[in-house]
Amino acid sequence: MSFANDYLNQLEQIAARHPLPRVRALHLPPLEAAGSKNGEFCAIELDDGALGLSYVLLDDALRQLLDRRDALGVVGTDAMTLARAYAEGKGVARTLGFAAANAITRHFLDRAGYTPPDSADSVGGLLPEAGDRIGMIGFFRPLADRIVASGARLVVVELNAELAGLQAGYEVTTDASALAHCNKVLSTSTILLNDTLERMLGLCKQATRIALIGPSAGCLPDALFARGVSSLGGSWVTDREGFIAALVAGEGWSRYARKCAVTPADWPGFDALRLRI
Repeated sequence: MSFANDYLNQLEQIAARHPLPRVRALHLPPLEAAGSKNGEFCAIELDDGALGLSYVLLDDALRQLLDRRDALGVVGTDAMTLARAYAEGKGVARTLGFAAANAITRHFLDRAGYTPPDSADSVGGLLPEAGDRIGMIGFFRPLADRIVASGARLVVVELNAELAGLQAGYEVTTDASALAHCNKVLSTSTILLNDTLERMLGLCKQATRIALIGPSAGCLPDALFARGVSSLGGSWVTDREGFIAALVAGEGWSRYARKCAVTPADWPGFDALRLRI
């Protein structure tokens, strides 16, 4: 069974215990922000204020969402119905489904009284050092420079062939099989949305640590931990109004959220949290 199905099965259990809030709004960055990190994510907001993020730069999703906003029928809809599109839909429907699923997760965690801890560092707790061979899925250039500076060897797996080639001290390649030789892996959370998660994790059998990071990594981590992920790092919104205002204006919103990271050691587990709601 896929991660998406495992994740949705957990959300169905939450919905079975108590009525979920409906969708209050879809928040989108302006199209002109798509060329920067300020235009990479949309947010689904539930009636209780819970927010869930999803990446919008796959397959021209942002333009489609902006063009079809009024026709999508998102506002007022049942959150679980929208979330099911993460497992069952394609394109923008899947994008919205993932955001809705993450919004339900935030609602659930708030109701259960769980707050994830702050992220210890920007590289998912991988502790890169000389002798490591680290794989990076998705090109985080500043993080790449930091990893190389630690003395570790680095290979970056990137879907964009235009970025492939030798960089200062590391290689960028479109050949994902390079991950098979890495003992640690740092991945963008976009693999949760672009249908590459299962394949990429399957190539990381030699990795003792696998960290998924990114603002949209707001999902329940149980099924990822079961697949070998050792850390899930996302963004925890602390100022809802400030966050929304910045996102829709195409401005930086990092001051309205904090970076968090969950590991198996500090995660109570879905079943334990479910008993609290």
